[in-house]
Amino acid sequence: MKFVIFGLTITSSWGNGHATLWRGLCKALAKLGHRTVFFERDVPYYAGARDFNDSEGLEIVLYPEWDAVRSLSAAQTRDADVTIVTSYCPDALDATDLVLAKARGLRVFYDLDTPVTLAHLRRGLPVAYVGEKGLSGFDLVLSFTGGATLNHLKTLLGARRVAPLYGHVDPAVHAPAPPQPHYRAGLSYLGTYAADRQAALERTFVEPARQRLQDRFLIGGAQYPQDFPWSDNIYFVRHLPPSEHAAFYSSSRLTLNVTRASMAENGWCPSGRLFEAAACGAAMLSDPWPGLDEFFTPGSEILLTSSAQETLAAMDLDDQEIARIARAGRERVLDEHTSDRRAHELEAMLGAAPAPRELAEA
Repeated sequence: MKFVIFGLTITSSWGNGHATLWRGLCKALAKLGHRTVFFERDVPYYAGARDFNDSEGLEIVLYPEWDAVRSLSAAQTRDADVTIVTSYCPDALDATDLVLAKARGLRVFYDLDTPVTLAHLRRGLPVAYVGEKGLSGFDLVLSFTGGATLNHLKTLLGARRVAPLYGHVDPAVHAPAPPQPHYRAGLSYLGTYAADRQAALERTFVEPARQRLQDRFLIGGAQYPQDFPWSDNIYFVRHLPPSEHAAFYSSSRLTLNVTRASMAENGWCPSGRLFEAAACGAAMLSDPWPGLDEFFTPGSEILLTSSAQETLAAMDLDDQEIARIARAGRERVLDEHTSDRRAHELEAMLGAAPAPRELAEA
């Protein structure tokens, strides 16, 4: 099949979680014999931090503004078996109009930020990537988040058919690596700064650091403000490209996952970082949220924390137990949460979706 995707970015992992997911999925689709054309608006902040080029089976179209690519996108859409518009695509509204008018194949919307989408709707705020008619025109709506959010996409946005397409990892990119001294830490955290997870990050990372001044804590990510509550034993690595993730995760005794508040509230929201860390053989510590046990078994494949005390208790586990949890988490990811696995799931969902002409006649 030919896929055409109008997305946020695939060329730069700076400050977003979309890029590495698309890289893994497009690679996996290529292995199954499919080809993908990915349209990405060329913006300065991604242009200055590009860490990916075209790969086999993938064509990336960078464009300065929608008018410059209007004709090409129409031609590609008419020729596609599947066309996907994603959340946070800067030209999602124009792309949606094009897809609904011109696509001959399946028309798909993929919301990689469903809790944020729903939170805006409930507060009466506009959603920049969803038009006035909602999602009713698409043949299939995919969500990065499962659980009750799938029904909300139907009731609030008129989606006809919905299904979860969760995060995943490419084990060829994220795998155990030799530890590096500059990434050494008793507890690490990798993630872009977000105000709605700051309180949880302070409870489970910053406060434990204040209580364990003899231990080294490490944060990697982008967009951290100057007034972040650093302490002398919290070290910072500005934006890490995916090529450095394996060394980062493999160099810390434990690594922390903190979920954005809107996502944790809805549940069934595994971050791609969870799968990446586990694939690198890191022992994971995460905030709890509904549905987490469908992806990892707490206490066996992952540890949970909601407080400084629980974080410190996890750090006090002996090396043998930490290693056992790391092995179990990696085995679970390689069995169930790879990009190859998600590509097969996507194929099955697309095969089960009604053809566009059948929806039009209904």
